[in-house]
Amino acid sequence: MKKVFIDGKAGTTGLRIEERLSSRTDVEIISLPEEKRKDTEARREMLNRADIVFLCLPDAAAKEAVQMIENPDTVVIDASTAHRTNPDWAYGFAELGEDFEEKIRNSKRIANPGCHASGFIALVYPLVKAGIIPKDALLSAHSLTGYSGGGKSMIAEYEADELAPLLAAPRQYGISQAHKHLPEMVKVCGIDTPPVFSPIVAPFYSGMEVTVPLHRAEINGTVDDIKEVYKKLYTGPLVKYNEGMDEGGFLSAGRFEGLDSMSVEVFGNEDRIILVARYDNLGKGASGAAVECLNIKLGCDKALGLEI
Repeated sequence: MKKVFIDGKAGTTGLRIEERLSSRTDVEIISLPEEKRKDTEARREMLNRADIVFLCLPDAAAKEAVQMIENPDTVVIDASTAHRTNPDWAYGFAELGEDFEEKIRNSKRIANPGCHASGFIALVYPLVKAGIIPKDALLSAHSLTGYSGGGKSMIAEYEADELAPLLAAPRQYGISQAHKHLPEMVKVCGIDTPPVFSPIVAPFYSGMEVTVPLHRAEINGTVDDIKEVYKKLYTGPLVKYNEGMDEGGFLSAGRFEGLDSMSVEVFGNEDRIILVARYDNLGKGASGAAVECLNIKLGCDKALGLEI
């Protein structure tokens, strides 16, 4: 039985990882007493005792934790931004191709994808690889997300007894165009220029909808070519291309709330196309992806213990 330590399990991602693993018989979750949660030496001991470590921490703390690990057999799955563009780390999105899954399987250092980045990369990476989207394309994207992506402080704001008036409507952020997910979007997709990116947080708990618009004149292919790439690559169960999944001409960002799967969809017409990825920001956008990486490392069914 493999020992698993979740460093930062009190956060939203850590709690959901623990929930997904709690009933499993092939792993044992080891943890620190509450009074030792911030004890450096106690953490060091636990990090080196575990077979698999999940880091659900701010970037600086995640880097510090990695430096504490001296056990050469300890596998690290880092949910922070700290290592996502590091070429020595596997990028934890197995559905992008056999090479991605193989690197996850063989690596002891795995960077979990960012929530917004997961949708953008799922949509753009295979089309760049197929030559449909040029590497020098000037792209844009918007992402509608539930407030749980903002962590405990934002959750408390939205779930206060009296919701502040400005929180009652969707709010765009990342307006300086310096969102922390942009570097991995660029690196993993292999594009030359970061997209113009507009993330929007709305007053619902979880769920995510990432949209990338395209003009037919700016790409090398048709709507059918795009669909064919997605059909071949995303066959499920965790990432699947779907047709006709709209809700009467609407697309709900909460459609996959509570699930660990992702739906890739294409809408529009031959001139103006929208690529859409819908999933849960805490699922395939965070904890679900992390548990999937664990399953790959253990040689299990990738969807074991996940909600699809």
